[in-house]
Parts: sequence; C-alpha cells; structure tokens
Amino acid sequence: MRFVKFIKQLDYKMITIIFVLMCLSLTVISSSTIQQENSPGFFSHAVKAQLRSYAVGWIGYFFLAWCDYRKIKKSAPIFYILILLLLGGLFFTNPIQNVHRWFRFPFLPFALQPSEFAKVVLMLMLAWYFEDKYHSSRRLSVGLKALGIVLIPFILVLKQPDLGTALILLPLCYTVFLFAQGHRGIIRWMTAGGVVLVLFVVSIFTGYVPFEKIKSPLTHVLKEYQIERLNPNTYHQKAGQTAIALGGIGGSGFGKSQFTGQEWLPFAHTDSIFPAFTEEFGLIGAGFLFALFFSLIYLSLKIAEEAQDRFGKLYAACTATYIAVHVIVNISMMAGSLPITGVPLILMTYGGSSVVATMMSLGLLQSITVRRFRF
Repeated sequence: MRFVKFIKQLDYKMITIIFVLMCLSLTVISSSTIQQENSPGFFSHAVKAQLRSYAVGWIGYFFLAWCDYRKIKKSAPIFYILILLLLGGLFFTNPIQNVHRWFRFPFLPFALQPSEFAKVVLMLMLAWYFEDKYHSSRRLSVGLKALGIVLIPFILVLKQPDLGTALILLPLCYTVFLFAQGHRGIIRWMTAGGVVLVLFVVSIFTGYVPFEKIKSPLTHVLKEYQIERLNPNTYHQKAGQTAIALGGIGGSGFGKSQFTGQEWLPFAHTDSIFPAFTEEFGLIGAGFLFALFFSLIYLSLKIAEEAQDRFGKLYAACTATYIAVHVIVNISMMAGSLPITGVPLILMTYGGSSVVATMMSLGLLQSITVRRFRF
C-alpha cells in the first residue's frame, strides 16, 4: 500500500482516543510519583519509563497497521507456538517477586511479561482457527479443539501464578464461540459457568455471602493467598473506594490529592490508577474516561461489522471484548465489587508489556479497517 493512501485511510478517531488515554495516564502517574521520587517537575522516573513504553507501542501499532493483516494471520500458529515457548520458558528463569511472570532483556525498556502478549496471540489464533469453518463450527470436535487452544496458555499462565490474566483468556474464547456460532452446548456451559462464578464473587463483595462463612470450604480448592483476595475488607479494597469517594464531583485537581498524595493508596500508578485518577478529577473525569473506553469498544464493534472477511470480524469482536473486560474488571475491583487480581486498566496502568500488547492488538485492528474496502 502506498504511504499517502495508507495515511488517508487510517482511522484517526481511534488514534485520538489512544493518545488522550495516554496523556491522562501520564498525568496520573506523574502526580502519583513525583512526591515519592522527589521529582522537581512533571517527568518523574515512572513517567519517563511509561513514555518509552508508549514509544515502543506506537512503533508496533503503526507497523502492524501498515502490514496486511491477511498475511499476518497466516503466521498465527507460529505466534501461538512462540508464546507457549515463552510462557514455558519462564519456569526456567529466576523468579521475580516470587512469581514466574517476567523476562528481563537489556534491549527492552521494560520487563517482558509474555502473558500480556498471550491474550493478543490467542485472539489471533482463535480467529484464524474458526475463519474457514463456516459449516463445521458447530461440531463438538471443532469446539473441543478450540478449547484445547485456550487451555494450554491458560494453564501456563495460571501456574505462574497469575489468576487474573488467566481468567481474561476465557471471555476472549467465549466471544469467538459466539461470533463464530460454535457448538451450542459448549456456549451454554460457558455461559452458565461464567454467570455462576460472577454471581458468587459479587455476592461476597456485596455482603450477601459473608466471607468468613465461605473461607473454610474454599481451603480445599484454593490457596490461602487466593482466598484472601476474596476478602472484601482488605486495606487495598477500602483504600480504593475511599480515593474514589474523596474525588466527589469535580475532584481535588492535578497534584492536589491528599489520600493518594500521602501514599495511603497502594499501587497508585499501577493497579489503583483508576481511584488515583478519580480522586483528582472526580465523577466528571471518570465519566470522560468511561466515554473514551466506550468509544474504543464501539469502534472495534463497528470494524467487526464492516470487515469483509470472517477473520476480521472475529478478531475485531475479540478486541472489543479485550478492552471491555479489562476496563470492567479493573474498575470493579477498585470499586469493591470484584477481588483485586492485578488486571490492568489498559493504556492507563503503568507497565510496558500491557501497553505494547494492547497497542499491537489495536494496530492489527487498524490494519483491518484500513483494508475493509480493498477486496
């Protein structure tokens, strides 16, 4: 594709939304870290590190947008095998913070977390797998093979251990089954299982099921630290709700938050970036943030509708789910409705792997919309 034509066909609404989200992220990261680092200005060490991650992410975004996604999809099995090797290779490295989640390479400005890229590769692989199965997608054998594709990375991520990231893989699988019209029995079981799990967790965090009553039975199926995550009365849970409440309607303003500024909010620029943002910008800022994410989800679904091939439709629908699940889970766990599992608020949370993986997934989405009329 010629460069001028490529530039004209880019979806600048998507680019603008991404850019604004990045600016908001840098603002919150700066206000959350300049006091900790005694930084004299906006650009704290964490802000500079996030800027480097954004730079790598934009390179990946435009590179994949330039490439023809129809050629990239042919390499889906290769990417899948590669990510499995990376996930497996983690167990042969020294643990970082007592878990096997990251590789440290001197040529990268951040620690590489393969599980973040596993989400994107799984979307790519499932869309590729179901692409040519117009008439056989409802067969049980086809559905079981698809579940097998998901199960292998799910187990590897779960063993790191990283339950939050592993659970993100399941809604992606569910979305592909729905849009590809997969085996109805599998869809029914996935729907029932998902509803039961969500209702069970929400009932604990809303007080309908007391945590102390279910704590003992859960020791037979979960580890102690996993059970403690279901405790709705941890300091982190309460701190997140407090920061959100203190924001009020208009917030305290940039750099003027008392709760977050005094470091009473744990992980303010990582897991807790939403309450840190809300304390400074209030309900109005939160509403603006929701509108940005909703717009990104809407654009993804619109691309799914306009895509001229089955792969493009499935991948774009998966991307919409990818964005929605991260936003819903992260905000819900900070609002006290779900356990805190380390799921990032995409493009906002500090962290290189999440940023780059998300930008690559959106870059491939951009490639689909650029070529939607070129068949």
